[in-house]
Amino acid sequence: MRSEERSLTGSRGRTIVYDVHRPDGDPVGVIALVHGLGEHAGRYGHVVSRLTGAGYLVVAPDHAGHGRSSGTLAEVRDFGDFGDDLHRVIAAVWTGDLPLYVLGHSMGGAIALRYALDHPDDLTGLVLSGPAVMPGDDLSPLMIKAAPVLGKLVPRLPAAALSASAVSRDPAVVAAYENDPLVWHGKIPAGLGGALIGAMGEFPARLPTLRVPTLALHGGRDVLANPDGTRMIGELGGGGDVTVKVYPELYHEIFNEPEQDEVLDDVLAWLGEHPAG
Repeated sequence: MRSEERSLTGSRGRTIVYDVHRPDGDPVGVIALVHGLGEHAGRYGHVVSRLTGAGYLVVAPDHAGHGRSSGTLAEVRDFGDFGDDLHRVIAAVWTGDLPLYVLGHSMGGAIALRYALDHPDDLTGLVLSGPAVMPGDDLSPLMIKAAPVLGKLVPRLPAAALSASAVSRDPAVVAAYENDPLVWHGKIPAGLGGALIGAMGEFPARLPTLRVPTLALHGGRDVLANPDGTRMIGELGGGGDVTVKVYPELYHEIFNEPEQDEVLDDVLAWLGEHPAG
């Protein structure tokens, strides 16, 4: 594997830093890896190794306000900015001659799903890991309705915080997450939280138009992203080629659980079954 760090100008003039990981031989496809809320692409090294080992070129950006990219979480208030930046990063490496897949985790799953709905002709396949596409049961209907409004009125207001102990059952993963200087450890600003909930509200009406082959995976004991959102993708997703798998005992970061090899085996098997054409 050969890796290279690059950057480009994203939406609203922010600098988006991204990595390009190339396999040793000629690539069989391109995978855009889309990380979750508050983290960064560098946390997916073992995932990248498996994907490049199978012959895929992987491009992995840090979102605006995340990791090495410019801006802060409080400055990101339009969920569409993430998709615009992802499109620019993909355009910088993908020339259209290879199958293109998008793999998104958590909030990155919501970004990836939206991208597939907006750019269906570009994609060969979509892979989702614990996608944040439905509000959790802990949010009342009133809060769900009010969140986008609060996000616009008081976008910098600190809202909910993510629980590090909920990302994985592996204590070493939790410790690494807690001590990672590029991970956001504060509360989520209302602007970003409201933008995410607003995006979630679009999915039920748009999912019947989904025509990109999709693999949606989720941990059954995930308390950070609602597993019912993944089940909803299976129920409403159009086109007929939607595979859903819920791992009963796994937490939110299914690629960082003790069973990660099983999960990655499932991803690679599905990718192999969905080549271009």
